[in-house]
Amino acid sequence: MGIPLMKGVEIERLRLAGQAAAGTLAHVGARLTPGITTAEIDQWVREDTARRGGTPSQLGYKGFPAAVCTSRNHVVCHGIPRADERLMPGDIVNVDVTTCLGGFHGDTSATFLIGEVSPEARHVVDVARRCRDAGIAVVRHGAKLGDIGAAIEELARQEGCSVVAEFGGHGIGHQMHGPPHVSHVGRRGTGITLRSGMVLTIEPMVNLGRPDIRVLPDGWTVLTADGSLSAQFEHTILVTREGHELLTPPPPPGGC
Repeated sequence: MGIPLMKGVEIERLRLAGQAAAGTLAHVGARLTPGITTAEIDQWVREDTARRGGTPSQLGYKGFPAAVCTSRNHVVCHGIPRADERLMPGDIVNVDVTTCLGGFHGDTSATFLIGEVSPEARHVVDVARRCRDAGIAVVRHGAKLGDIGAAIEELARQEGCSVVAEFGGHGIGHQMHGPPHVSHVGRRGTGITLRSGMVLTIEPMVNLGRPDIRVLPDGWTVLTADGSLSAQFEHTILVTREGHELLTPPPPPGGC
């Protein structure tokens, strides 16, 4: 499949790109309050990415018109920031940041609670975070790619949620998107064997209702077909001999 195995200087540059993306996500997340627009989020991402010496990988990618994806409530992914879209108390919003720095990409996202949210909203956000972490936990040299999706899907089902199958994680490095495709549903023991040096994203999209989706005419914005809430969390992961390394770790308090 032509999956690159990163080493040495490449891994160090991936760490720097991942840290930059994670820092921007933390910087923006700390500023999210009711009343701001998703267009303001896009502006903050542009400014903070530049401050860190990077460029937004998403801007212009296959024609995408913004520097960040902002996916609110029943938007599953690829939400386009807009000046007329304001965050309201009770909303949840995923902010997906990808930074190119030194020729390498770091990709991370989180779903944030805006003000006081419903128990249902809090539940789907918590499950999405735990699903990401369950997928990451099985990553190691010698594991199978299908182990990731199986771990995610099993947990989501236990919690009464569903996982979107049409979109998944991906290889990342010199390119923002490359092989392998990382499905968030699957069977254990299937798929390619993970090898030390592979770098990929794990980013499950978890729905409170059914897993079915629909895409708006803009060709980007993906919604839950039943209008239920959706949440997502993402890290960029390096496969190692010992297990894995988070390349997009949250910065320490006060360090974003």
